[in-house]
Amino acid sequence: MKTGSAGVAASRERKRSDWLGTSELHRSDAMPCGSGVARTDRNRAQCVGPRRMPFLRTLAAAALLALATPVWPVPSEYQLKAVFLFNFAQFVEWPAESFSTPAAPFIIGVVGQDPFGEYLDAAVRGETVMGHPLVVKRYRSMDDVEPCQILFIGDSELPRLERILSSVDRRAVLTVSDIDHAAERGAVIQFTNVSNRLRLRINVAAAKAAGLTISSKLLRPAEIVDKREG
Repeated sequence: MKTGSAGVAASRERKRSDWLGTSELHRSDAMPCGSGVARTDRNRAQCVGPRRMPFLRTLAAAALLALATPVWPVPSEYQLKAVFLFNFAQFVEWPAESFSTPAAPFIIGVVGQDPFGEYLDAAVRGETVMGHPLVVKRYRSMDDVEPCQILFIGDSELPRLERILSSVDRRAVLTVSDIDHAAERGAVIQFTNVSNRLRLRINVAAAKAAGLTISSKLLRPAEIVDKREG
């Protein structure tokens, strides 16, 4: 990824430091290439080259500093969730055929009422995943949903949750929701709040049915759900 202006670099550093400081997904997960990480796991998430280690040390230091000194305003709930969606793209592997061309965009879709505002656009701005530029698309209803890689389903779609999940069933779509018990109902990832901390619940069976491979780095801190209700 090319380095942009100082403002862009600071924005990207903030995205990743927010991720490090507000979730449990930072437990020594970033290891250098050739560090003994199983090759299968390295294929699921990009391994970190030696040139990036100073950058990662800087991020770690920034996260620790943030705990002691509030350099930035405390991020809102959906600001954090936007950063999570961005990072899901780094820790989940999609089948190659889920992209129409090698340069096709990586689409994060939001169906129904959009709770993110500008936060999601800011989180993905200028970013790519395996050569695919990240793009956010918003759909007013399930009938408007186009092929996408990640689909966020917010609270406004509670009455239509099953219909939306059925419409993308067995497609390579990472469905994400913060509706209660969404994981049991077939969503791949559910956001939940535990003691004022954002946590993940992951339905591994739904991920497998969609042809998605989730890195162990994402699975380890999550609550695993492996069934559907009913």
